[in-house]
Amino acid sequence: MSMIDDPMDRIAAALERISPPPGAAPDFDGASAFLWHVEPDRLAPVADVNGVALELLVGIERARDTLHANTLQFAKGFAANNALLWGARGMGKSSLVKAVHGDIVASGLPLKLVEVQREDLPSIGRLLNLLRGAEHRFVLYCDDLSFSHDDQHYKSLKAVLDGGIEGRPENVIFYATSNRRHLMPRDMIENERGSAINPSEAVEEKVSLSDRFGLWLGFHACDQDEYLAMIDGYCAAYGVEIDADTLRAEAIEWQQTRGGRSGRVAWQYFTDLAGRRGLQV
Repeated sequence: MSMIDDPMDRIAAALERISPPPGAAPDFDGASAFLWHVEPDRLAPVADVNGVALELLVGIERARDTLHANTLQFAKGFAANNALLWGARGMGKSSLVKAVHGDIVASGLPLKLVEVQREDLPSIGRLLNLLRGAEHRFVLYCDDLSFSHDDQHYKSLKAVLDGGIEGRPENVIFYATSNRRHLMPRDMIENERGSAINPSEAVEEKVSLSDRFGLWLGFHACDQDEYLAMIDGYCAAYGVEIDADTLRAEAIEWQQTRGGRSGRVAWQYFTDLAGRRGLQV
């Protein structure tokens, strides 16, 4: 029987035809931000990053300045820490990552931002191999990161935080945002401690994952003055003029209908205000 008639050879040839080609590095000079996709592995360039100007992020000045300094160190080729931005919803965690990146790129440093979805964390090792040795420097970014009781994705994250035996590429740093300080719900931490044979070991691996971030930046709910200052900043930046008393009354009524104040609520009110004035933001 000839080789071409061998059933195993035919199966192997068919699999080779349908299997995706290995991921290739894109033209990193063509964009400042990329999205990581799997099946097949690829980095898709983002033509226009959805973000706000750094100076418009009000009420988070300490976190802003700390993350900016850390990112600037990294962009210049110096040592820097992985960062976990945790805390209240809608207070600008993801906006800060994008704004810091945008500000540094605008300064002339060719820093690249690569967004990774939580469900794609098992592929992080392949992404690191793709970036390892590249002449550019990369901030890997995962938004709204958290893990449930039986979630094993956190093990993949250690590859970028600790690097294993090969080590994390020196041109890669990792930023994550989360509503949870320890990346898992408090009730799950307590339940595992209460039911495990060895309670301390039951949760140590997951809880200690957050300890692997060199920077912990906390975000807390804003007060009314900060909320109004955010809206004032948006009005000034986009040239929206409105009577101060009217603005205050509308903004307070808006946050009451939302059940709380945050940077996101402030932006949502401003979007409504701008739309009523016939503006696009």
